[in-house]
Amino acid sequence: MTTRSGPGPGRPDPGFRAIVSERRRLINLAYRLLGSLADAEDVVQETYARWYALSPQQHDAIETPGAWLTTVASRICLDLLGSARARRERYVGEWIPEPLPERREWITGRPEGAAADPADRVTLDESINMAFLVVLESMTPAERVAFILHDVFRYSFTEVAEIVGRTPAACRQLASSARRRIRASKAPATPAARQAEIVRNFKQAWEAKDIAALVGLLDPNVTAVGDSGGLVSAELRPIEGGEQVARVLVDVVGRAPQLAILERTVNGQPGLVAQLDGVTVTVIAFDIAGDRITQIWAVRNPEKLRPWTTG
Repeated sequence: MTTRSGPGPGRPDPGFRAIVSERRRLINLAYRLLGSLADAEDVVQETYARWYALSPQQHDAIETPGAWLTTVASRICLDLLGSARARRERYVGEWIPEPLPERREWITGRPEGAAADPADRVTLDESINMAFLVVLESMTPAERVAFILHDVFRYSFTEVAEIVGRTPAACRQLASSARRRIRASKAPATPAARQAEIVRNFKQAWEAKDIAALVGLLDPNVTAVGDSGGLVSAELRPIEGGEQVARVLVDVVGRAPQLAILERTVNGQPGLVAQLDGVTVTVIAFDIAGDRITQIWAVRNPEKLRPWTTG
């Protein structure tokens, strides 16, 4: 991206299109850093507000506007992550990252031909699945920002250091620590087609209220977590154990016979959506190891389901 030049009398700013084109990448970055689409959009809005608050002379001094926007957005996210713990403590029940529907494109790389990935670097599509985002929640803000910027968006540690205000060596250590957390949480990958088959079998067993079939699909140590934000009914604590989870699921459909359960892609992986009268009331993501479901995340907070209300 080139240095901004003056547009001249009556002519549009030639840098405007380039600035606006950064929006999608900034939202992708902010979502991975915050786990919330609403917060990500707020961050990008604030980033653009700061850009347009600059004087023409300040704009002219910025050689690469995209890098400037990324730096500002990342620093805003870092500040938000620093206060996230206090916000989570006030949150009613469990907090789950906001689920993303299939129709949005959430996979985007760094422009201008970044260097080849290290062998252990995560892929962009992997970085939006729910299990990955939940592990990110266990990291410190600095770990999360360093890891996402370097391992996912391919920024060098020198660039990361300028953003987070630490040395390149410190940022390398932060990313390494984050990488160890990711590796420790990873189960052997189940092929996507097999995941889809397991989720479909789960859906059918759930609709049939077949506790035995559900238990057969669930890992004995499965955990189910619901997120209502205190706005709708949901279990406030995780439910553990295959039979207990299966019984709770059957009870849910027993109390809502009109519930329609649909197969959908959730955060890039096979998932389910529950609707009442055409309105999405729950989005469910899964973690699968081998042939068993090991984790279920059910998002019921209406504020987190806004991207799902039109499809």
